[in-house]
Amino acid sequence: MKKILILTGGYGDGHHAAARSLRDAIEGLDENARAGILDLFADNFSGFNTVTHRIWGGFNSLMGSPFGGRQIAGFSRLQIILEKILTETQPDCVVSTNRVYGHLIKAIFHDRQRPFKLVTIVTDFVQVDPTWFGAPSDYFCLAATASASPLIKSGIDESQILTLGYPVNPVYADVNGEPAQPVGSESCRVLFVVNTGKKKAGKTVDRLMEIENVRLTVVAGHDPELRARLIERSRDFGDRVKVLGWTNQLAEHLLSHHLVISSAGSETVQEAVAARCPMIVSKVTSGEHEKNAAFIKKFNLGAVVDRNREIAEAVELAFEQRAGLWNEWRRNLKKISRPDSARRIGDIILEAAGEKPPERGAVHLFEDKPDRIMREPMPAEGGHPRQMLLCDFHIHSNYSDGKLSVPEIIDFYGERGFDCICITDHLADPKHLLGRIIELANCTLAQDQIEEYFAVIERERQRAWRRYKMLVMTGIEFNKDGYTAKTSAHLLGIDLKAPISGALDIPDLIEEIHRQGGLAVASHPHIMKSEWGKNTLFFWENQEKFAPLLDAWEIANRDNIFNDIGLKRLPFIANSDFHKPKHIYSWKTLIYAQKDPEAIKNCVRRNEHVAITLYRDFQSAGAHIKGHGSEISPGPAHPFQNRLHAPGITEMELSAKSHMKRVSN
Repeated sequence: MKKILILTGGYGDGHHAAARSLRDAIEGLDENARAGILDLFADNFSGFNTVTHRIWGGFNSLMGSPFGGRQIAGFSRLQIILEKILTETQPDCVVSTNRVYGHLIKAIFHDRQRPFKLVTIVTDFVQVDPTWFGAPSDYFCLAATASASPLIKSGIDESQILTLGYPVNPVYADVNGEPAQPVGSESCRVLFVVNTGKKKAGKTVDRLMEIENVRLTVVAGHDPELRARLIERSRDFGDRVKVLGWTNQLAEHLLSHHLVISSAGSETVQEAVAARCPMIVSKVTSGEHEKNAAFIKKFNLGAVVDRNREIAEAVELAFEQRAGLWNEWRRNLKKISRPDSARRIGDIILEAAGEKPPERGAVHLFEDKPDRIMREPMPAEGGHPRQMLLCDFHIHSNYSDGKLSVPEIIDFYGERGFDCICITDHLADPKHLLGRIIELANCTLAQDQIEEYFAVIERERQRAWRRYKMLVMTGIEFNKDGYTAKTSAHLLGIDLKAPISGALDIPDLIEEIHRQGGLAVASHPHIMKSEWGKNTLFFWENQEKFAPLLDAWEIANRDNIFNDIGLKRLPFIANSDFHKPKHIYSWKTLIYAQKDPEAIKNCVRRNEHVAITLYRDFQSAGAHIKGHGSEISPGPAHPFQNRLHAPGITEMELSAKSHMKRVSN
């Protein structure tokens, strides 16, 4: 197995996006490779992060000179943490997307040979800061050829300088074709990502609609008030305007639109370049945005405007005279766009990782999943292996009222060794007033994003199996909310193959779930006592009618135990009703079966080989910390208990925190 450590960190989005893209590309290119991402600047490092914030301003002022001993001393604690992590993980290749790490590695190995290859991803794409190449690296990967000059002048061998493009989501490399020319009867499709100037977004929409033949998609993000306001304001424009909330499919939207309007964040700019989608930049508000806007101007890839009212003028200018200016922008984008950049860089990284002897010791960062005694495979009848599977069938993402995105959920559960999960975002009944209200509040799936929801989970399902050997099912929690507890029901549809309308009556919903081979489960069907929540008692009050139709009932939901389900001998499962990271510490289902969706569902239907457990991972985390010489003992009382609630914390990060604690002392 090739072990690759990707170091990221900073206060913009470019470093993190590059790291995620490289991880996905590497593991897509080589199924035997494991790429772990580590951010030593993250908020997870609490007090240490405060120090880095103070240092960062001084670091950015070192434009003209490489790091010296005095400058690196400010990062001494970070250096100690990184040295211990490198010693323990023994990576075959280290990839840095932040200019600090090269200097830390130089200081760590100043008197000995570095035992791994180092690849530096330069995220500057107009003028490269000298601190990027002030420390040695085996390769420097640049976004553009024009950026190579200062590296060559500094004496770096040209064979070490690779112009492969900025690493973006590998999905861009898989799409063929492009939107038809926006001329004649062909609509001009404009994507408006509202991330600044929200108060004036409505006026911007009005002005854009004055342009003939423009069709607009608006992404309002996690701002339900803004989304509701824009939907109401654009009602008279009919299907010329589509207003979305949060989307995990920015790539697909960029690839299908002629033009994007957004702020100049690094991730958005580089994804627009990869999609060859010209950009109108509004509101340049920071130094990072200034550099990105300068990049767009330098290569003539779009327009930069100072005021919101100038956006519509720039769009109109782009499409007039048979879209002459738009075509010019598009041609310039094609010259520099490298949608396969992450895979090209991934090839270099894998080649570099292969130059070292593999397998120098098992480490937590690169394992497929944590070891668990209960998860050892056990033989079954007919010689087919069965095992005890850890499952959670009730999980919410930020498509409804959850905190994490679908990719973040996959990593969160995968890193904790789960075998099977089902993502079940809320879907309201659009026939009822309560349903329409909670949808506008971004508490449920939007009706026009259900297909996107299924597509994103399908994409992540494949990654979850490849990286974690974890099964991922697509589900929906159908909300049938009345004005009283006894008239309210929530129904889980587990392992759905296609969208189902939330407007169907409950018996029809159950029938459609079964037609797709899914499970129909009564969600929190009894009185909830241990945590605040609206009771949904409709199924319990009408159990004689629905018990023959339902596959199972939640006997436990998060911290609630519904003893009456057991007394009635109804088939059961237990779930966390996950909305945020701390909800992981709750009731889960254990199923003794083959690791196969149909085998798992059959156990639930037959109510055989099903058990429940309270999930805790303090023992494994504590043992790992103790192994590093910490005085902290394993168990639920240790000081890291609350920190374990943060999203995406791996055992590698726990290790780093342990080192940081000792250094601080």
